[in-house]
Amino acid sequence: MLGENFVYFFTVQGFFVGIIFGILKSMDAEGLLTYTFLITIFFYLFSHIIIALYYKTIAAKAYNFPIDTHEKDLDFFVKEINKREKLIDSACKITDAVVQMNADDLAGKKV
Repeated sequence: MLGENFVYFFTVQGFFVGIIFGILKSMDAEGLLTYTFLITIFFYLFSHIIIALYYKTIAAKAYNFPIDTHEKDLDFFVKEINKREKLIDSACKITDAVVQMNADDLAGKKV
């Protein structure tokens, strides 16, 4: 949800909470309007505080990301994967050679 939409949503909720509270607490129209206005303003300002804290924590998390360390780790992992692939390829070649030798021996015995 965008920050702007959150502010709108929270402000409308504050408006309805203010109307309900004003109906329950006030005895005249002026009290109803006062309660509604004050509670709506509180919800509006509170939503802006929440959005500001949310964006501040996102910016702080992105700022403290140790990219150099992660790049070194990823390079190490790539090297290790390449070594293991070469090892597996050589093992497959050896296995294929042994299977071929075994098939030649079996073919020589049957003839």
